[in-house]
Amino acid sequence: MTGRLHSQRGMSLVELMIAMVLGMLVSASVIAVFTSSSTSQLAQEQLMRLQEEGRFAVTQIKNDLAMSGAQYCNGSGGSAYASAAGPYLDQLRAPTVYASAPGALRAALSDVTTPWGSPYPPQPVEPYSLPSFLSMRGYDCSAGDCKPVDPSDKRNPNGFGIPAMGTTVDARVVGASVLTVRYLDASGGWTLAPDGRGLNVTADGSVSIDLGTATSKWTPADFKPSHPLAMLADCSSAQIFSVSGQGTSQLVSTGSNFVQPAIFQNMAAPKLFDLSLDMLSVTYFLKVVDNGDGMGHTTGALIRRINGGNGERKGSSEEIARGVERLDFKYGVQHADGTVRYYTAAQVDNSTRADCPSLPLPILGDNGHGCLWRSVSLVEVDLVMDGQQPLHSLAPDELAYTYATDGIVEPAPPTADQRKVTPLQQGFPLPMLRREFTAVVALRNFNP
Repeated sequence: MTGRLHSQRGMSLVELMIAMVLGMLVSASVIAVFTSSSTSQLAQEQLMRLQEEGRFAVTQIKNDLAMSGAQYCNGSGGSAYASAAGPYLDQLRAPTVYASAPGALRAALSDVTTPWGSPYPPQPVEPYSLPSFLSMRGYDCSAGDCKPVDPSDKRNPNGFGIPAMGTTVDARVVGASVLTVRYLDASGGWTLAPDGRGLNVTADGSVSIDLGTATSKWTPADFKPSHPLAMLADCSSAQIFSVSGQGTSQLVSTGSNFVQPAIFQNMAAPKLFDLSLDMLSVTYFLKVVDNGDGMGHTTGALIRRINGGNGERKGSSEEIARGVERLDFKYGVQHADGTVRYYTAAQVDNSTRADCPSLPLPILGDNGHGCLWRSVSLVEVDLVMDGQQPLHSLAPDELAYTYATDGIVEPAPPTADQRKVTPLQQGFPLPMLRREFTAVVALRNFNP
């Protein structure tokens, strides 16, 4: 029996190599598509987060700016008159300060960098209207300094304790501006009886206030001995004066006052406020924070600080948004003729009596330095948000962004010469998405 031989053939070495090359090409294509898709998804996620954080940051700042200068239920007063430009304007109304102790007003407020004396008013010697520069004060910062002064303790003896500029974690972001606004928390204080019950004039002419007969979200114990001033206000006027008896239900206007405050007849909805507790000083600045990628990279965080972060004054300091690199403000000042012009913080601060309407009770010897702060009717808020995490696959055109504050209205690289401060100067990574956010806020309580 004879058998038949069957030949068997496998793949040659050349065929195997061709197959491997083809497989590698297909794999490389799949990996490239996957990598591109993954990078695109990361960029889209960063862009969405950036936009959400930016909108939230702008909204929070707008809410506080809109309240700047607000009092209890009075802002401006007097008969309205027609200005040359058309709008009707009314006369300035500001609380009268009776407290005579040199540091009393500064001690009652937070985040103040304006001492008595040149170029600001000399220490008052008689009752006076609350100065305009205490309603709002801004600080424009470059890569090297801030104007009109640096608001940090480390570099300015009149600073109020925010960090100095630097590139390390917890420093203040280089080149980012700072703004403090003040307004009265009208929901605070003690509501006094409409018939004047609990509010009396004693035999020596001082005013006695019985907090036990009033209603409030605070308790008499919240009015602490370290809080020097009270404000008695209704919907027509307000008076600020020193009191004794803090921490008890009985306050008396004794101590360091030029004269005793007056109790007006038929006060409309009178309230008694603890100035240290109820006058909110809200300060915005940027702080350097770790971006959390484990590589030591940093980004900027928007900080909102109330009453210096002092817990005794119900203060706080909280991070509002992360990924904020730049923060700048422009101040729209309304002049007596109704026109509005944008100024820098230094220009507003350098204003004098010739630029402003007269206060009801000007300080003796005061030239009105900084008087235009109360006339700021618009504030433009500009900020740059970044994606927080570096993306090294971004193309040059994706890294470009605008920033009108620097005069850059067409997308330009992060290191463009026109930029007043660059991410490298701030210590932030370059390969990140960046976008500009801008808002113009109308202030409800300005006084032209």
